[in-house]
Amino acid sequence: MSEVSGSLTQLVYASQPFGFDEGMLRQILGTARKNNLRDDITGSLICRDDLFLQLLEGPTVKVSEAFGRILRDDRHVDVTELVKAPTTARIFPDWAMRHDPAKSWMWSPDEIRGGAIDRAKQDDVIGIFQRIARETADTVQANPLDGQSCPHSKTHTN
Repeated sequence: MSEVSGSLTQLVYASQPFGFDEGMLRQILGTARKNNLRDDITGSLICRDDLFLQLLEGPTVKVSEAFGRILRDDRHVDVTELVKAPTTARIFPDWAMRHDPAKSWMWSPDEIRGGAIDRAKQDDVIGIFQRIARETADTVQANPLDGQSCPHSKTHTN
């Protein structure tokens, strides 16, 4: 994927899921992957019953349009933009939308209720996704045939 320097944006938002269940998650991921492939957006979604934390990266206009759809989506409550910055490189270049279950090293539900997201620095938020990308690369390298990368990859279809 060739990018013109400065034409990429990374956007991270947090929200509270409304009516969260596995069916809703599958629907969100399916729609996101289809739209993101169309719009040249990559990223990762961390989802649990009290938190959506999502990184979108791609062409600035397309990322803004995707975020606009998220803001209008009634499955999200209290959407908060945490990071919006230009970048020259994607963290998840091969993932139309990587799904990551809640990480034990992330904020606890009590920390979120206590305002951890509001206090988070941009570098810390991006660091969460950089760590997930490293863990993903390590898993794929250690287990190249485990199927982890194929179902969600931009270069493969479901």
